[in-house]
Amino acid sequence: MKRFNNFQKVPDLLQALLNICLLFLAIALSVLLISETWYIVQFVYKTLFNKGESYYGMLGELLIFFMYFEFIALIIKYFKSNFHFPLRYFIYIGITAVIRLIIIDHEQAVSTFWWALAILAMTCALFITSKRDTAHEHEEVK
Repeated sequence: MKRFNNFQKVPDLLQALLNICLLFLAIALSVLLISETWYIVQFVYKTLFNKGESYYGMLGELLIFFMYFEFIALIIKYFKSNFHFPLRYFIYIGITAVIRLIIIDHEQAVSTFWWALAILAMTCALFITSKRDTAHEHEEVK
């Protein structure tokens, strides 16, 4: 029976390992977010004086900035919601990633159409999850 009690500590150990890894990931993402912010500031400064810069590249970098921001917000939400990742944050990140993909690679209309359908599907999934969350909140109030 004592041997079985030792296995009950395994989930706690794995949870602690996951939390430590997520903390290091949050620190790394924060450094990358600051780096991306510096790049955007430099780009805006260069654009003021040189008109030949690519705005598509800037928009792509701006969306990467928001992806870092969303991943950091996801990790914060994970710790605040008692070690749970809300599904809607993953959907937000997916929508942002696909929009960035469309902006960066929009050469073929058919692939852009399929990516737009993917955004529509994720938006529908976001709507469904928000309705489900709202329904759960109303049940808890009663």
